[in-house]
Amino acid sequence: MMFEVTPNPPRKKGPKITVIGGGTGLPVLLRNLRKRDADVTAIVTVADDGGSSGIIRDYMNVVPPGDIRNCMIALSPMNALQKEIFQYRFNSDDQFFAGHAIGNLIIAALTEMRGNIFDAIRLLSRMMAVEGHVYPAAEEPLLLRAEFQDGTIVDGEAELVKYRKKIKRVSVHCYDENRKPDESRTPMAAREVINAIMEADMVVLGPGSLYTSILPNLMISDIGQAVCETKAEVVYICNIMTQRGETEHFTDADHVRVLHDHLGTQFIDTVLVNTEAVPE
Repeated sequence: MMFEVTPNPPRKKGPKITVIGGGTGLPVLLRNLRKRDADVTAIVTVADDGGSSGIIRDYMNVVPPGDIRNCMIALSPMNALQKEIFQYRFNSDDQFFAGHAIGNLIIAALTEMRGNIFDAIRLLSRMMAVEGHVYPAAEEPLLLRAEFQDGTIVDGEAELVKYRKKIKRVSVHCYDENRKPDESRTPMAAREVINAIMEADMVVLGPGSLYTSILPNLMISDIGQAVCETKAEVVYICNIMTQRGETEHFTDADHVRVLHDHLGTQFIDTVLVNTEAVPE
């Protein structure tokens, strides 16, 4: 069989490392940590509303599956063909399926079958023999809101990146049944997520987009609190390049300042920065 449900792999004996983020940088880090026998947990943003993930989350009201899929692939020993199938995207001629990755559809289907995203990921992790844990930052999709320095407020990650303005602050919000911001509810993380932060030897932020991959996780109040209170070493991996429309003209220190300002305290212990020339 190409996929079969296997027993949960034994926990690795290396250090417990919890990585928080999303986007394309997180899987790269996870692949390398897996090779070094670390006991890895990935906490993945649920505020992505673009592309295949955005369509699926809006259509089925599930957490966006794309970043979760990529993290599971990074921690799985599946062979190249199995990973290629899981990552395959239907082409633009398929109309309804255009742009959707098979893995996204599988995650959405299992969420519907099992009734919640955590049980879906647990089952799929066993099928993929994932070495570590992958947790969504929350059990429901969240709305990312950005306030710019000029007072403009924009809702949605996909909209935020279109603006070429300086961001003052971002926040995350629950949705109501009409897909509007529900200010009566506070986004919260699952207990597994908080435990992974509090019990870690090291908590790593990034690499990834400051405002759209890292902060959406930290702005979930109990995640932010846990990162500030954990006894683990908190490491921030600064991007090697600034991002257009988000961190243009930022120094490494500016990235750290924004993180500290958002949580109201200096919680980062170590910052990893690139000191080499960036290839053009």
